[in-house]
Amino acid sequence: MRFKHPAFSMIELIFVIVIMGILGKFGVEFLFQAYNSFIKSKVNNELQTDSESAVEFIANRLQFRIKDSVIARININTPPIAIADASGNNYKVLEWVATDNDGFRGNSMPNWSGIIDLDFSDKNSLYSPQTNTENENIFIKALSNNSSDLNDSALYFIGSNSDIQSGYGWNGKINDQNQTMHPINSDTNLSKFVPAVGTGSFHDVNEHYKLAWTANALVLSNDGNLTFYYNYQPWNGDKVQNANKSLLMQNISTFQFIAVGSLLKIQVCTKSTLLEKDGGNYSLCKEKTIF
Repeated sequence: MRFKHPAFSMIELIFVIVIMGILGKFGVEFLFQAYNSFIKSKVNNELQTDSESAVEFIANRLQFRIKDSVIARININTPPIAIADASGNNYKVLEWVATDNDGFRGNSMPNWSGIIDLDFSDKNSLYSPQTNTENENIFIKALSNNSSDLNDSALYFIGSNSDIQSGYGWNGKINDQNQTMHPINSDTNLSKFVPAVGTGSFHDVNEHYKLAWTANALVLSNDGNLTFYYNYQPWNGDKVQNANKSLLMQNISTFQFIAVGSLLKIQVCTKSTLLEKDGGNYSLCKEKTIF
């Protein structure tokens, strides 16, 4: 006895081939769209995280700036201009003198109090009650990898008249105590500051001060790298080129800043090189206003 094996008819075969062709065409397109959506979502999440971290880092640093000290430059070799006068989007460098907030907080007590007792001070030494210059010296050395100490620092008296070009050392070393920043040395007395060597005597001293041991800078390079610079003292003649640096973020398409009174608004836009390779142009921007 012979058994008959069922087979597809020609119509059935044609129908199957047509169905497979339709699935092949639209299935591949569906998979491509799903993959593209996944890549965009992944890139968006990464850019969100990276740009948020960068903006928060910048804002935290700028929070403790001496507001009158902030300058802009077109690049690191061009003359400084006050941030209030820096209009347009040609400026790629933001610089400021930072107060030592870490030392002011200290571990259990502040390393420096921010107060000058005028009754116990004179032109040769400033008495700052509850200030421990020895601890502050150790603290600065730790933050600067032993390349700076308290004798590189300067005092800023709150309410001082400031000249943006010369008062902070942007145009060169401060050689006297006539400018906004007052270069200092430590003294054998833990609560005293003395003038830096070769700067003359203190004058026009106010009761409240802030201590600074470094300036900071943010520099956007032509290849889209945003770099943070630290551990340099303009009042000692240092330039940003001599500072320590740390790469903050790559693939930056825009880094802009504007001053509105004493407020500072920054914008950082990051782009995706992954999507650019596929012909896309995807970027994400974050903004922050710092008081």
